[in-house]
Amino acid sequence: MSTDEPSPIIVEVVHAQAEGDQPPSRERTRSNNTCPRCSSHYRDDELQAELRVCRTCGYHFVVGALERIAQLADPGTFEEAASGLRSADPLAFVDMIPYPERLAAATAATGLEDAMVVGRAEIDGHRCALATMEFEFVGGSMGSVVGEKFARAVDLALEDSMPLISVASSGGARMQENVLALMQMAKTTCAVDALNEAGIPFISVLSHPSTGGVMASFAALGDVIIAEPGAFMAFAGRRVVQQTTREQLPDDFGLSESNFRFGLVDMIVPRHELRGTLARMLRLFAGGEFVYPVEEPPAPITQSRIARLVRGVRWRPHGPSSTNGASS
Repeated sequence: MSTDEPSPIIVEVVHAQAEGDQPPSRERTRSNNTCPRCSSHYRDDELQAELRVCRTCGYHFVVGALERIAQLADPGTFEEAASGLRSADPLAFVDMIPYPERLAAATAATGLEDAMVVGRAEIDGHRCALATMEFEFVGGSMGSVVGEKFARAVDLALEDSMPLISVASSGGARMQENVLALMQMAKTTCAVDALNEAGIPFISVLSHPSTGGVMASFAALGDVIIAEPGAFMAFAGRRVVQQTTREQLPDDFGLSESNFRFGLVDMIVPRHELRGTLARMLRLFAGGEFVYPVEEPPAPITQSRIARLVRGVRWRPHGPSSTNGASS
């Protein structure tokens, strides 16, 4: 009989996981209502009430075209124009899916026919032409329809002799339309020239992101250029510029704060102050006075308030009463 101890049997259990069952990354599971800076989470109604600005850290979420109109225009004053324009597919372009299918998917997701909404509006009673961009529609890219809609917004401003306000949010020219998309840069630039010749003001608001062909055309040509805090605005992204120049870029490359420091942007305005700022500019362009924002007046000082303050004071006698409390 052998006295040797039996060798241990080691059993390894490996749980195989199919490729499609891999747990999604943190970025994929992050909700659209979760702040990417501080991870604060909001309900839809909370975020909408805050104008899609994180009340914890001030991060500005991307705002859609229709919601932007609701934030800026007086209720019931916006009249949409050129709503029937739709992109064709002259190049029969196919990438991952055919271009018409991509447009149909974007329309189903946003309820819009393309990445820009234009029309007449009033801001604090002042008439203007308004053009807002929808980043969720194929990345807010500028194709033939976006270029034509911007030109139609310019036509509205010229017809009614009223300022034009555009709010950019775009990844640049739409590659599915190739050279036709690049032509919109020249088209929109010529439209802005028509405003300049007529002496009609053009206010350009840059939100996150404002890049590529949009930034290289009408978005950078405003008489007044306003940026939202932390918005990225550049012709190309950080990685492309760094690989091309082979230089280390600063941490704030392309951000609105950096562009303001170098003079490309006239002012950086938080979203909660944007409507009031635009209203004051429209009033100024109309020949009125520039009214500075009035701060909330301090609470009135009442006897009860004084009594509460006095009760919180610690009494420390110093010196005889004959000297009115002063030390001898």
